[in-house]
Amino acid sequence: MCGGFTCSKNALIALNVLYVVVASILISVAVYGQASSLVTNLPIVGGILACGVFLILISLLGLAGAVRHHQVMLFFYMVILFLLFLVQFSVACACLAVNSDQQEMLAQQGWNKVDMDVKEEVQERFKCCGFQDRSIPANGTADYPSCDIVDRICCQNMVITPHCQCDPCMETLKERIDNAFKLCGGIGLFFSFTELFAVWLARRYRNQPDPNYKEPHAIFPRKNYLY
Repeated sequence: MCGGFTCSKNALIALNVLYVVVASILISVAVYGQASSLVTNLPIVGGILACGVFLILISLLGLAGAVRHHQVMLFFYMVILFLLFLVQFSVACACLAVNSDQQEMLAQQGWNKVDMDVKEEVQERFKCCGFQDRSIPANGTADYPSCDIVDRICCQNMVITPHCQCDPCMETLKERIDNAFKLCGGIGLFFSFTELFAVWLARRYRNQPDPNYKEPHAIFPRKNYLY
């Protein structure tokens, strides 16, 4: 009957199979969030990626514990899954709370850390030049590669004038970065609450007796019986 041992077992197995799918979605979204800009420093998105990887491992533990009704596996499954809920909930809230200024600060940190080859790849891929502008510092060394190639690409369908230039990379990537944060935060927040339900279900299933369990009996040969 519903709510009994078999129902709880099947529900826990189905939930962990769902978590494998959810973890795959989280990993895909986090990878998209980091790939949307090759240089942005997105540690929060990296936290979503780590949660996805851990969720797959924990789901496998939960599947094994549910199939075997293993008390120790189910106990560690509940503890680890609850801790993962706390981490994932915090990271998802942080993703949704990051404003545009903080996103720009993180992107600036990422831009400053990478070398010129990566910056050149970003400029050619997204048809942009520099991070915020083309200003050259007092030391006379620009923090971005030459923009001649990308300017020609940006202006190939326009009348080429000295004023025809590509936009800064931050302007081009701002919307992508914002979408990545919102997507990661929304998915992470939605599925984090299902982990609480999984903890409750695992606890319920763990405390239910197995109706098919047979207690071991000592079997003695007839010749050893005492008369």
